[in-house]
Amino acid sequence: MEHRTGKIIISSAGGTASAGAKTYKVSIPSVWVNEMGLNEAKREIELAFDGKTISVAALLSTEDFVKQKKAANHDVRKINFYDGHELCSTVYADFSDKTLRAENFTSDIVKTAFGNNTFPAWEDFEDFLEERCVPRERSGIREYLEALGLEEYDPIEIIKKTGGRMAEDGQWLTIEKI
Repeated sequence: MEHRTGKIIISSAGGTASAGAKTYKVSIPSVWVNEMGLNEAKREIELAFDGKTISVAALLSTEDFVKQKKAANHDVRKINFYDGHELCSTVYADFSDKTLRAENFTSDIVKTAFGNNTFPAWEDFEDFLEERCVPRERSGIREYLEALGLEEYDPIEIIKKTGGRMAEDGQWLTIEKI
């Protein structure tokens, strides 16, 4: 891995930003940008922050995300989220490294898997799955799981049996291994 020292470019924010607001930019060596396959036509990147480190990666298309994960022999599953007969979101979840990609097919964010969150974390995915299941604290949960043929509370297995259907809405899920 190559390392270089750089400086953050700090300037005053314009537009509707509050008084004293700043913007921060970093220059990246063109050799690195070219190696990442980025150029004037393809310049979308994914930024990630873990509390200490910022990483920059070329934004993978959903198709490239799946290809990359499958090439690494990862456990990738496709989750389709429907409202009635309308496919609203598709989530590609890598259960090996706990990463995902989501595509929305409706502009109604209430009908999408993650609302307006375009880069959901694994925890968001787990929360989404649990929202499509009977609550784990529900009275009689043991009997409910037994009726489904399950020994423990596992949202994926519950959704496989119930389709993630809830009494209060017309939304449902399909899960398939890729």
